[in-house]
Amino acid sequence: MKFNPSRAARHAFPAAALLAFSFTAPAALAMDHAAHAPAASVPAAPAPWTLGELRKIDAAGGKITLKHEEIAHLDMPPMTMGFRLRSPSLLEGRKVGERVRFRVEMQAGGLVVTALEPAP
Repeated sequence: MKFNPSRAARHAFPAAALLAFSFTAPAALAMDHAAHAPAASVPAAPAPWTLGELRKIDAAGGKITLKHEEIAHLDMPPMTMGFRLRSPSLLEGRKVGERVRFRVEMQAGGLVVTALEPAP
């Protein structure tokens, strides 16, 4: 078999990359990534308040429908939509048509109202 320089050049780069990776991979895998994770003892700041109007209450289902202003921290424009409630106790004293302020967070793949009270 004859030596083919173009074939040898094609295989030289992958071999060199593999050799370089074999020296750098163990160091990269051994890095301490704890600094990238949030501290367990520092609680997350609560979501900011958003103004809205209670349009529908489903106490049995633990849901409400709100016509709300922009929810900036979720990059959501003003609209009317349904939300799950963190707790049925958030509905105490609330009625349809009432102006409210609320906090909403993304939890377990869905939006959850974590605080709800009359708007000031």
